[in-house]
Amino acid sequence: MKLVIAVINDDDSIDLIDALSSKKFGVTKLATTGGFLKSGNTTLMIGVNKEKVDEVIDIISDICKKRTEVVSTSTPLTGNSGMYMQYPLEVNVGGATIFVVDVDKFVKV
Repeated sequence: MKLVIAVINDDDSIDLIDALSSKKFGVTKLATTGGFLKSGNTTLMIGVNKEKVDEVIDIISDICKKRTEVVSTSTPLTGNSGMYMQYPLEVNVGGATIFVVDVDKFVKV
């Protein structure tokens, strides 16, 4: 048995959970926060048999595509404490970070 841990963008979570559930994969959803943009992520934990890991990764890859978004950020103005200048910044979002780990024991009570 394997545990697939996928960190994905919040915008992809509903579609991905629906796709995994329709294929009868059990999914546990955790709300998490990304470090770079301090934006919401979703971490999914999916327990699967070893031979189904590639199928799960394929489903994740099909739904969680990388894309660019424009976010607003601010920079302090030099010499004027407390004053900031807003400007747009284009960043890459989406995709997925996937970990696959061995499960020594699985118990469902």
